[in-house]
Amino acid sequence: MSDTTASAPTPAYVHDPAAGLDALPRDARLAGRTALVTGSSSGIGEAIARVLAASGARVAVSGRDTARLERVVDAITAAGGEAVAVEADLTAEPAELRAAAARAEAALGGRVDILVNNAGVYPGGPTPDLADDALAALLNTNIRAPHALVAALAPGMVERGHGVIVNTGSWMARVGVPYKAIYPATEAAIEQLTRAWAAEFGPRGIRVNGVAPGATATPGNASSAAIMPEMTKGTVLGRAVQPIEIAYAVRWLASDEAAAVHGISLDVDGGIAATRLG
Repeated sequence: MSDTTASAPTPAYVHDPAAGLDALPRDARLAGRTALVTGSSSGIGEAIARVLAASGARVAVSGRDTARLERVVDAITAAGGEAVAVEADLTAEPAELRAAAARAEAALGGRVDILVNNAGVYPGGPTPDLADDALAALLNTNIRAPHALVAALAPGMVERGHGVIVNTGSWMARVGVPYKAIYPATEAAIEQLTRAWAAEFGPRGIRVNGVAPGATATPGNASSAAIMPEMTKGTVLGRAVQPIEIAYAVRWLASDEAAAVHGISLDVDGGIAATRLG
């Protein structure tokens, strides 16, 4: 048997916001469809927006920072794709979230075919020390906002007889992690909402699924770069997951290739939740 362990190890934490994204091959698997991707001004959301656009979708890039949104829109259009910026604060009250959904529909020509609930916040620390505003941000961004957007956009999908919803969760939803109580709880809620929405809307033509990233190299995780090697050394992948790898999974779930897939949370985590090497 040949020795396959001699090659140089992949760095455990590597983050280049454009890694793999500036040379995406173009295809037409999502041609003619529109997509709203929340939290897509950087990191995983940016990768999702750019991958969906490379496959022909017209994408609404959404977030709070107009300059960062326009940067992503410019990158998509420079590569030959179509994108618009839709500013939205997902910590806002439900009425504003519904208004943001309406703005996205208008910007995309009157419909959203693919909704990617990607935006999330993840403050942690000892339970007694979690500030009230941090708790509110976790609950509002990670649970209330996806619920409000689905409530606003799913009826139009039902009326048209087709649509896709993909929710971004986390590998932490199914394990206990010290000093991370509420964040994993919100992601567990998203997994349950994914299953419930699949049962509610699936019979009417809407596929609802999720992705559960592992330890991922994003700008938001840059402060954890020093511990990322320790987190990932025992995984099969042996390094941090890259945003583009999660984006490919979302694209598959959004495409007709996943027509028979309903209600799952697809682990894109390098094996961190399912395997142990020692």
